[in-house]
Amino acid sequence: MTVPTIPSPPGSVGYTRTLPCEAASARTARALVRTALTAWELTHLAEDAELAITELVANASQHTPCRSIRVAVRHTAEGRVRISVVDTSRVHPVLRQADADDAGGRGLTMIDALTHSWGTDPLPGGKCVWCELPTGTGT
Repeated sequence: MTVPTIPSPPGSVGYTRTLPCEAASARTARALVRTALTAWELTHLAEDAELAITELVANASQHTPCRSIRVAVRHTAEGRVRISVVDTSRVHPVLRQADADDAGGRGLTMIDALTHSWGTDPLPGGKCVWCELPTGTGT
């Protein structure tokens, strides 16, 4: 799958794409993540990164009224890969413990377990939910 991208700001290396705010966009988001990791020779992160972006897209599509989301993957100067989803909701996600019989509520717990760190940054028109994975390359 070819994934068109928009260049990142100067000083950062990354890929970004605007997608419909729907669960089906997770497929394209995973392809974007895989494209970035392949370009950076970081395919050892692909499985965890693809699970993380799937959860971030699912959360946006389930819990926000937005029409589109902005998915981004950046290789940071701190030797991490940052994966993020921007939406128009100002409601921040909350990590919670799902009960055994709950049908959902485990997405952020999984992101918390798979990644080095995660968080939410408020934006003028919504928020950015992000997570970071260490590259293991020391750069």
